[in-house]
Amino acid sequence: MNIEYVTKAEHQQLLDIWEASVRATHDFLNENDLQELKPLILEHYFDAVDLRCAKTSNGEILGFCGVHDGNIEMLFISPDARGKGIGRLLANHAIRTQGATKVDVNEQNEQAIGFYLHLGFVVNSRSPIDGQGKPYPLLHLAISQSSKL
Repeated sequence: MNIEYVTKAEHQQLLDIWEASVRATHDFLNENDLQELKPLILEHYFDAVDLRCAKTSNGEILGFCGVHDGNIEMLFISPDARGKGIGRLLANHAIRTQGATKVDVNEQNEQAIGFYLHLGFVVNSRSPIDGQGKPYPLLHLAISQSSKL
């Protein structure tokens, strides 16, 4: 598994992974909100982050992570590749080489919260709405000083 920079030509493939991942993990998100996010992600959000992907030796992208200003803004894994260490690999890379120290997680996404807590993040605060002003509370996490990452 290699961590590589993402090219603009790969953005649609990442959007497909994002959608499949969100459908598998964000059951609290309604369909209209998901459809509203798709063009924003493709046309704006991918370009606003330092975007890396995990690729197999044959070039298949299994997941991706975007970091901006020390924050993991996006980390999504193809549903078929979940539970195989790809999220940990991307998160470790984000922390070690991209300067990530914090992440915001939807409060309803218990799997993601567990993942980040397991990596050594701790909850610092909570917001009642997400970045789009929608009623999806966010937990703000930061890497613990005692983390073993």
